[in-house]
Amino acid sequence: MKKIMYSSTNGHPELLDFKEALLRGQAPDKGLYVPDSIPSIPKEELASFSGMEYPEIALCVMRRYLGDLIPEDDLVAILKDAYDFPVPIERVYDEKYVMRLDRGPTFSFKDFAARLMGRLMQYFLKEEGRSMVILTATSGDTGSAVAHAFYGLDNIKVVVLFPEEEVTGRQRKQMTTLGENVTVFAVDGKFDDCQAMVKQAFVDPDFADLNLSSANSINIGRLIPQSIYYFYAWSKVAAKDREIVFSVPCGNFGNVMAGLIAMRMGLPVHKFVIATNENDEFPRFLSTGDYRPISPSVKCISNAMNVGHPSNLARVFWLYEGSMDENGTVVKAPDIEAMRREIFAVCITDSETRAAISDAYNRFDTLLEPHGAVGWAGLARYLKEVEDWSPCVSLETADPAKFPEEVVRAVGLEPPVPESMALLDGMEERFDLVAGEYGSFKEKLSELFRG
Repeated sequence: MKKIMYSSTNGHPELLDFKEALLRGQAPDKGLYVPDSIPSIPKEELASFSGMEYPEIALCVMRRYLGDLIPEDDLVAILKDAYDFPVPIERVYDEKYVMRLDRGPTFSFKDFAARLMGRLMQYFLKEEGRSMVILTATSGDTGSAVAHAFYGLDNIKVVVLFPEEEVTGRQRKQMTTLGENVTVFAVDGKFDDCQAMVKQAFVDPDFADLNLSSANSINIGRLIPQSIYYFYAWSKVAAKDREIVFSVPCGNFGNVMAGLIAMRMGLPVHKFVIATNENDEFPRFLSTGDYRPISPSVKCISNAMNVGHPSNLARVFWLYEGSMDENGTVVKAPDIEAMRREIFAVCITDSETRAAISDAYNRFDTLLEPHGAVGWAGLARYLKEVEDWSPCVSLETADPAKFPEEVVRAVGLEPPVPESMALLDGMEERFDLVAGEYGSFKEKLSELFRG
């Protein structure tokens, strides 16, 4: 099996193996790591997935990227430990399904990547006797998933930044009630401000000794594990060589980039529906060929998707033979016609999101939250405007209980609250406030680690 190496989307000449790309997080030129080749899975092996459990499919995918960095017995144990929760695929009508990626410990699809990433990082750091500081920006669920995945580890400290006014109370409390090795900052600004400050810290020479890394989807170790559930969904509803349509609610575009990688690996995908909220920079690009970031980002009820310039677009452009820098400047135009053949991109407004929550519940007894509703509405638009394809899977990315106000507003029903989430309501929160500019964050980070 060919050893896969990783290089920067911005062209830095250094090549790293998966371990070093994972621990590094971001390339020194602010680019994102991408593989020098995408491994393929033969049709015969894909066909066998229908009889496999989730950790078994995960092994087939991950060992192609890890090579011999982890012995197979150790990797099997890591995968079984990371994926010890169900992944329901719920039939809504005909061959139209919702995949519920909200049954992990923080009730978000981010658990799939964060739990495996945390275990891989811990494995490699222990192997080398190293410690690390994880910086992560969150627009909603990433922060809690990362904080829980790394919570209590003695060789990793976690710093999370979130936009103060744009996360729900339960999303915030999943981060701010932990303590120990987890420090949380509320930022007076947008997610894009949080993300920019994290990226700046990575290249700040004053922090060179901290061994900083990222757990955002800018990290290749967050991205690759997300490709697994596309294989899993296909194996349960399509199998053989039937092509499938996936609808993906998109904010920072890590989720759909993982799906596009799965397709390049051989997964029979007919089309990806990219559904954004009113931060519609990508649907406009696909329509016009002109990419313009949205600044400041638009505040929508699908808050985790309030991203005016998705970091992972640099990888999407790379996949289609283009180039984009970290600021959203198009260095080389991608093959937009190839994009249009494989992607249907659509913007869903808040009113359409609320209507989708109501319609899914009243017509099909399917309870969605705002992000999953954006995906479901995007799929409905595709089926109406392009073609009625089957099978289709729409991704539900968080538990509706994280967004009780919107669910009650749309369907008049208080969503069931998982026990561990309900316990958050009475717990003490700990977080600091920082301004939405790098100098303020740098000062706080210096105090935290320099004393």
